[in-house]
Amino acid sequence: MAKKTQDAQELSKNLKEISIAEFFEKNRHLLGYENTTKSMLTVIKELVDNSIDACEEAGILPDIKVTVKPTEDNKYMIRVEDNGPGIVEEKLHLAFGKFLYGSKFHRLRQARGTQGIGVAGAILYSQLTTGKTAKLTSSTGKDIIELDMTIDVVRNQPNIISTKKEKNLKGWHGIKIELEIEGRYVEKGQSIPEYLKQTAIMNPYAKIIYNGPNGKTVFERATKEMPNLPKEIKPHPHGVELGILRRMARTSKDLNMSVFLRKNFCRVGSSSADQILKLAKIENKTKPSELRHQDIVNLHNSMQKVKLIAPSTDCLSQLGESLIEKGLKKEIQGEHFVSIARSPTVYKGRPFAVEVGLAYGGDLNAKNSAELLRFANKVPLMYHNGDCAITDAVKSLDWRRYGLQQSQGSMPNGPLLILVHFASVWVPFTSEGKQAIASYPEIIKEIKLALQDAGRKLKIFISKKKRNKEIEMRQNMFERYIPEVAESLSKLSGEKKEKIIKGLEGFLKKEEKGEKK
Repeated sequence: MAKKTQDAQELSKNLKEISIAEFFEKNRHLLGYENTTKSMLTVIKELVDNSIDACEEAGILPDIKVTVKPTEDNKYMIRVEDNGPGIVEEKLHLAFGKFLYGSKFHRLRQARGTQGIGVAGAILYSQLTTGKTAKLTSSTGKDIIELDMTIDVVRNQPNIISTKKEKNLKGWHGIKIELEIEGRYVEKGQSIPEYLKQTAIMNPYAKIIYNGPNGKTVFERATKEMPNLPKEIKPHPHGVELGILRRMARTSKDLNMSVFLRKNFCRVGSSSADQILKLAKIENKTKPSELRHQDIVNLHNSMQKVKLIAPSTDCLSQLGESLIEKGLKKEIQGEHFVSIARSPTVYKGRPFAVEVGLAYGGDLNAKNSAELLRFANKVPLMYHNGDCAITDAVKSLDWRRYGLQQSQGSMPNGPLLILVHFASVWVPFTSEGKQAIASYPEIIKEIKLALQDAGRKLKIFISKKKRNKEIEMRQNMFERYIPEVAESLSKLSGEKKEKIIKGLEGFLKKEEKGEKK
């Protein structure tokens, strides 16, 4: 007997909406919670990034305390405390207990996190693996607020279990988050200590105190100088996509097209707005909300064709050559350091900049292959190294030109550490885990130019070091044979051997000074 088929009416009964929290509950690997080792690192990363970002935005030198302690088999207590501005009581549970809730998503400026997912994801992972509540403590300098909470994944809403308020006798301000999670702790490689070390390098104005399972480590700040705070900019016409332009027009309450263009986009004045509208064959008196589909297509095409000034680059917060060197010297015992900060450039209307730091020799002499540190908006990228534009750019460069050995298409050989920082208002990550940058040709080109600038500076040092070594070898060889030469010359000339040795040694010193000059 034939099976009865379901009709559309029956099938439609199974259709229902799911919340973003419920989606990530079943797909936590998308946020970086792929295994217990990486999950521990991801929790620390999200909490520390959030703390440093808050301190920077408030203009406060970050003091971050990180604690990791085992509680039972494969379970760890994680606590991160900062000295930031804190969060007001009525927003505290929403800021950490609701996915896609934040202040940065619609702001076009450089930031570590923008989506309002990171800390909520860490709390959800804790809830999934141990069933424990998250403990949040906050103060803006007045009362101290403590609350225990979970996330209601079906509604994507925080569920407050308990709240406590107490007087702030010491005037503390900041955020403290305590979670218990399932994890696997490691000390080397892609680990929490390595992540904190790289964070300390790229944020040399931050002090990080780490209390781990194996003891305490302090990453002192190397400077009190903080980079400039990035400023928010409006979208640039050359970077807006058709679908976004359509939504902006449909929801606009502007009464004419010129006002719409000038108010919603940067680098558009009255003259350029008139050019765009003329090219698109749209009358200025038309309301943006009344545009037809073809009008929006024509408007989008004309926006790309009209010549406009590139967007402002003060929406970026580069570290700068001086701070890059300070960060490297603080944590890396090298012999020579190089730093390069390229001027910002624009890709599809979105500003970005590349910075490079090199450390050579010293303790790195024990390594045969170069080490690569990748950063996006000052955050270390610890995983998916092979899928990243930064890795592609480093490997594609001919490092032999700069005095290093290299097999084709591989990392250079030698005692070298390479730091590459990609700063942008929009980082094209390859996945939600935000561990690798997409290999756009424009991005790779800019990274290679920065590496070439740094490589040329490094070559000067390597060449000089090689030359001095050759001089030293020649001198050592000459010094070794001075007694024999002096004895032969003494027999031939009748001069005393000691006098000849003294003369040859004096000649050698003059040669040494001359060659060094």
